[in-house]
Amino acid sequence: MFIGEIDGTPLRGHRVVITGIGAVSACGIGASALFDGLMSGTFTEDRSIPDFDASVWFGPKEVRRVDRFAQLTVAAGVEAFEDAGLVVDNPGRVATIFGTGIGGMTTLTAQTEILLTKGASRVTPFLAPMMMPNAGGAQLAMRFGLMGPAETITTACAAGTHAIGYAARLVASGRVDVALTGGGESVLDPVAYAGFGNMTALSTSGVSKPFDATRDGFVMAEGAGALVLETLDHATARGARIYGEILGAASTADAFHITAPREDGSGARRCMELAILDADLTISDIGHINAHGTSTPLNDLAESKAIVSLFGDAAPPVTSAKGVTGHSLGGAGALEAVASVVALDRDAIPPTWGLQEIDPEIHLDVVKGEPRELGKPVVLSNSFGFGGHNGCLVIGRRN
Repeated sequence: MFIGEIDGTPLRGHRVVITGIGAVSACGIGASALFDGLMSGTFTEDRSIPDFDASVWFGPKEVRRVDRFAQLTVAAGVEAFEDAGLVVDNPGRVATIFGTGIGGMTTLTAQTEILLTKGASRVTPFLAPMMMPNAGGAQLAMRFGLMGPAETITTACAAGTHAIGYAARLVASGRVDVALTGGGESVLDPVAYAGFGNMTALSTSGVSKPFDATRDGFVMAEGAGALVLETLDHATARGARIYGEILGAASTADAFHITAPREDGSGARRCMELAILDADLTISDIGHINAHGTSTPLNDLAESKAIVSLFGDAAPPVTSAKGVTGHSLGGAGALEAVASVVALDRDAIPPTWGLQEIDPEIHLDVVKGEPRELGKPVVLSNSFGFGGHNGCLVIGRRN
């Protein structure tokens, strides 16, 4: 993996492989449930996580002191950590890097109501650690005794993708041998619904329809995804199962508008291009694009223009997970990274659910109806967030 450039010359580092995956989503609990839901179109209507019982991961006192977004992050992180079969013998060489867009908003909303109705003395003393965005990653670092860099990225809906890209660079640079990374979000909260609804970002039909001619906004969701990343040497030495590899990553800014993307998609295009260059690949090597595809009129059109601008008529098949998962904001990129890893593992591209008739202005090969076989074993996963934050990962298999 490339970890930077000096005068245009790529700087090579350690190869970064994926040895563990975890997810909680509207499809259910676990990475397999996520991908099975994407393949079958099975999900909860309100895009909450079905049958999520936080007491599986937390004790009766502790569970009341951890916001739901952090609970979800821990659930996904524990699955990934256990899936990797890690035994930590050098905790200072393991990083914990997670992303979230908002953090503990549900706690803040609930405690504000308590302040207004019952008085200041009834506000929980755990308000700060419950609402702080770094709580999810901190919980995981404490749980497993991970003493390397423990950092949180908050770049709106690109946060999960940026966290994984940054974690991969820490591993590639040799700063750490292993990173537990991903993102999580849970703001199914009346204040969040009101805010997003009043800015006309939410679907009025309640249906997520990425790239569809009648799409009318996103469906808000909760969820979390996590990966374990290791140097190839470290993973090989301990006999770990290797799902794939982070081949490249990139980040750019639109520097245009606090919520709207650049109409021509130029910032997103540059991000995709840099990620592919970072992987030392060409556009012809990409077998599938896991699009950001939120189902909003502006985002889907701008992303399609970006893809066509970069790939031309050679654009690979595109899909959006959000027809099933909804949009989990800062957790979305991590969930979609997990989905990309499983797509590689199963050699399958899920269809885009909710898509009936593609927008005539969108000139992409969007997979719908039935899954497809993944031809070339390289996936480009896109995330674009409010503030003009663009993040892309190139995930694949390389000999």
